[in-house]
Amino acid sequence: MRDDQGPLRSVLDASDLARVAVFAALIAALGLPGSFSVFGGVPITAQTFGVMLAGAILGPRLGALSVLALLALTAAGLPLLAGGRGGLGVFVGPSTGYLFGWIAGAFVVGLIVHSAARKPTAWRTALAMLVGGILVVYAFGIPVQSLVTRLSLAQTALASLVFIPGDLVKAVLATVTVSTLLRAYPRAFRRNWRSKDREEAAGTIPPAP
Repeated sequence: MRDDQGPLRSVLDASDLARVAVFAALIAALGLPGSFSVFGGVPITAQTFGVMLAGAILGPRLGALSVLALLALTAAGLPLLAGGRGGLGVFVGPSTGYLFGWIAGAFVVGLIVHSAARKPTAWRTALAMLVGGILVVYAFGIPVQSLVTRLSLAQTALASLVFIPGDLVKAVLATVTVSTLLRAYPRAFRRNWRSKDREEAAGTIPPAP
């Protein structure tokens, strides 16, 4: 049984590990263009886009695991974050909460996209990107940033609005990418999506008049 279909397996097979590694590498590659820092020293990068794709395509468990693998390698000293950052030092700065928010964000994105047996619509995919890829990440990132910078939560949240336009662009791009992949190569999701025609044939929904 593949990930997110029926009961979760306790052991990952070789193809699962390969997919996790591919998306960890993708997120790392999205950091190659670099980053620039704004208020509080939190960098703006393209890597959140990769986090959204990992959750949507791999599902909640493998998506979160791919981000966790990236962060584990970063903690080991590899310069995998935007700007060539690596080592334990990146986990004690103002962006620490956002990094751990990536794990939860990928999980929530995958949970929403893979929440039903029917192939996800563009609206469900967009909702996943907004909730998991933005709101959840901010829910982890803002409190930690507030603690590190010693500013109030309100001040930190207000200042974090500078990230919103870029994150919305990434959410739109991720939605378009996932929707296109669903049409062109649904096998990438390792799911047997149930179509409306199959449901009508099985008698689970009434046929259209």
